[in-house]
Amino acid sequence: MQLNRDFLPSLAGLFFYMNEKLENIKKLNISKPLLLDCKQTINNFPLAYETYGKLNKDKNNAILIFHALTGDQFVSGTNPVTKKEGWWVTAVGPNKAIDTNKYFVICANVIGGCMGSWGPREINEKTSEPYGLNFPVITIRDMVKAQETLLDHLGIEKLLCATGGSMGGMQLLQFCATFPNKTFSAVPIACSTSHSAQNIALNELARQAIMADPIWDKGKYLKKNIQPKNGLAVARMVGHISYLSEKGMQEKFGRKLQEKSDYEFSFDADFQIESYLRHQGYSFVERFDANSILYITRAMDYFDLSKQFKGGLIEAFKNQKTKFLVISFSSDWLYTTKENKDTVIALNSSGADVSFAEIKTDKGHDSFLVNEPEFLKTLKGFVDSMYTKFKNEKRI
Repeated sequence: MQLNRDFLPSLAGLFFYMNEKLENIKKLNISKPLLLDCKQTINNFPLAYETYGKLNKDKNNAILIFHALTGDQFVSGTNPVTKKEGWWVTAVGPNKAIDTNKYFVICANVIGGCMGSWGPREINEKTSEPYGLNFPVITIRDMVKAQETLLDHLGIEKLLCATGGSMGGMQLLQFCATFPNKTFSAVPIACSTSHSAQNIALNELARQAIMADPIWDKGKYLKKNIQPKNGLAVARMVGHISYLSEKGMQEKFGRKLQEKSDYEFSFDADFQIESYLRHQGYSFVERFDANSILYITRAMDYFDLSKQFKGGLIEAFKNQKTKFLVISFSSDWLYTTKENKDTVIALNSSGADVSFAEIKTDKGHDSFLVNEPEFLKTLKGFVDSMYTKFKNEKRI
């Protein structure tokens, strides 16, 4: 399948359609003032969220999931806005690793996102126009503080478990450091306590791709109800390469040609990997806002848990009673096993109860999103065992 850069229809009307759909999702209007790390104070802002399963009468079966960079609150079932499967349908749902027949699962769209929470696509009441770049620069800690308010709204004093992969894992570590013992157990997956120079560079490449698109217009494209689709598509392609492993990519694509027997001596997609990346890039622009990518990747780059605490990571995890399981993947070069082990060392040094599992796989960083049996078995075993312990603890 050849993908033309202009294969998408004009995006005029797309955001009106999306905004109409977003009106029908769950939102909490947070009236409590929230002081952002950039020193701005906000209030009366929306936080979109979704829940799965039922909260039991003892309120001891709640699990909070933090989503990754391009995720949203729709982890399972069908996303009512995009009509596609939830982003973690492999792990969350009836009889899955996180069983919604047993657990009450919560996930919120991060502030700065574009699936109903307060973000650069939202209307600024002072100007009656989308915020664009007038939206304040946010941090992972800002995201987490907003989500903690949601737990209060739902009447949950302490979670059974909190988990998340990639940026979701960063939020989880921040959550545990900012709100110690708010969760009985935690499963940070394929993440780190700060971004490496390589990861900052990859995010900067994605941001520059967006900002180099003339349609971006310094973030003002929403006023025209259009999207810098070419820049955003390239940004997505950059990200997608980093989510795969070299071995996995080679085995799946190699040098296979795309529906042809020989080179066409042109700049169309001769190779399957080229066609794959173009498809991933240009389908992404249908559901995500370019400015949100700028803000969320900047939040990821600013994340540095040790910098927040004078005593470094040991101080960040001091007096933790939360039980941790840190999971990494052997072929993940975006958040390496070494980085995840560094988190384990910091937790151990602070006296926390921590276990570690490295899953052997060639599926790269995205291993937590696909059907990886050993990972799903490990996740299920830990969550179920924590539920038994948490119920027994609350009886004492």
